[in-house]
Amino acid sequence: MKLAVIGTGWIVKSFIDGLKFAPDFELFAVYSRSRERGETFAKENGISTVYTSLDELAASPAECVYIASPNALHYTQSKKMLESGKHVICEKPITVTPDEFSELCEIADGNKLIYIEAIMYMHSPVRAALREALGDIGKVWTAHFDFSQYSSKYPVYPPIDLFGEPDIVSAVSAFLESGADAATAVSMLSKNTAITMTSCKTGQDHAGSQIIGERGSIKIGSNSKLTDIELVMNNGTSRIICGDTPKDELMGNEARAFYKLITEPENNREKYRELRETALSVSRTMQRIRESAGIKFDGGIA
Repeated sequence: MKLAVIGTGWIVKSFIDGLKFAPDFELFAVYSRSRERGETFAKENGISTVYTSLDELAASPAECVYIASPNALHYTQSKKMLESGKHVICEKPITVTPDEFSELCEIADGNKLIYIEAIMYMHSPVRAALREALGDIGKVWTAHFDFSQYSSKYPVYPPIDLFGEPDIVSAVSAFLESGADAATAVSMLSKNTAITMTSCKTGQDHAGSQIIGERGSIKIGSNSKLTDIELVMNNGTSRIICGDTPKDELMGNEARAFYKLITEPENNREKYRELRETALSVSRTMQRIRESAGIKFDGGIA
């Protein structure tokens, strides 16, 4: 199956490295606005074809496309690829607004195409183990998720996936002189669980996240990768749920799931529905966070 990539940044290289875990894809082409940058990237990654025109890519033999362009371009590029009959896996945030996401889902469905967000969390095999550990710690009254590093992401996927779309959302942000948000603190209430989320684009977290239940807690080193997770019980016992996982393997999980959704749609109908519904819930929640904190769109999710 011929695959094209849009973008030449480090995240595209990580996705390409992960294709060794999804060998049925044939890496066919790369799109870049710069011919020189595109040709350099193609040479370094064994890609035969370079496009600098989205129209030419849309008309190409590529059957599916991985999009990792600047966030503001995700909607227009995804729409063009879907309208040209190509399956799309797009980096986070998949669109700026939930309305845009719903529109593109309709286009994909009308053309019998797969359209999903590239999110490591949702395709990690550790996700099932994390859900099982939730049962061990009893009723969860509070949880804290942090994503503080030099990026524009927020730790939204884990609380939405584990506790559902929140009933109440309140957020505040500290802003740089440029007007960009430097740090954000979010308070949410989901099914009577009090959840806090923090992110900081100018500093690095070293404490991780924690889910606190009546019988114990779950410590999470990385929300986006679902790595370095430990179950700590109130009676003093503990166990490691998982350690670290190489980035290429995590990206490979995304690629492999994308391929299966395309080639085995009947066997993965429920998985596809879950991915769509969770992505829409995340998009709606992010819109509420931005509105509450007065943030202009410029960032992603984790």
